[in-house]
Amino acid sequence: MSQCSHDCSSCKESCSSRKTSKEDFLKPMNKYSNIKKVIGVVSGKGGVGKSLVTTLLAVKCAKAGLKVGILDADITGPSIPKSFGVTSRAMQDEECLLPTVTDGGIKIMSINLLLEDTNSPVVWRGPVISGVIEQFWSDVRWGELDYLFVDMPPGTGDVALTVFQSLPVDGIVIVSTPQDLVKMIVNKAYNMAKMMDVPVLGLVENMSYYVCEDCGKKINIFGESQIDETAKELGLPVLAKLPINPEINKLVDAGRIYDAQCDEIDDFADVLAGC
Repeated sequence: MSQCSHDCSSCKESCSSRKTSKEDFLKPMNKYSNIKKVIGVVSGKGGVGKSLVTTLLAVKCAKAGLKVGILDADITGPSIPKSFGVTSRAMQDEECLLPTVTDGGIKIMSINLLLEDTNSPVVWRGPVISGVIEQFWSDVRWGELDYLFVDMPPGTGDVALTVFQSLPVDGIVIVSTPQDLVKMIVNKAYNMAKMMDVPVLGLVENMSYYVCEDCGKKINIFGESQIDETAKELGLPVLAKLPINPEINKLVDAGRIYDAQCDEIDDFADVLAGC
């Protein structure tokens, strides 16, 4: 019989400690919140369009009549409020923080809704950032939600660990781009999710191609996509391949993501809406 090292990350035994450890870390919701599903949107590196995918999924589900919220877990690089044109600061009552509600009815909580100056950098150490994430879960009056999307920062560091341990994540979406190094980056995010016993719903490739306005030809600006091969090796579905779309970029900059049309993500969003 092997002796326990108390390091579950390097152990494959299915013992009682492993079965109960995840539940022990979960932070409870407050009595004013009832969230049916929590979906994380992650990537192994920055600049791949995680926040865009998060907002597009949230908007699609909201338009389908679902009650949706977004927890902006990217504390040092928050972008969710700007995408929706939200500039007002979040409020609070005697017991809870109150999420800001967008014109489309999506509830959001982000560090930029709490700062006096949204251009001020958040220069905090990991434990402080992790504490804020936990507060965004347990101290915010989310109310009734069908889906809470969590926009994660890049990488597999403190915030990812906090979200996977403290929130009852039902599944994650891994966002990537068509580059050679992406396979390694996707594998890191996938392996962390598996290590933390978090289901991976599938992969979304952003900036997959550009459609020429003159001839309609698809141009692989960043090289040939390798997402299908990567997905096959991991046994995951490719949920969507999103093109480079300057019009959507303009809408994001204008705070009008709710007006964006992205047919490529509709199928996956429809699956979520039907859950």
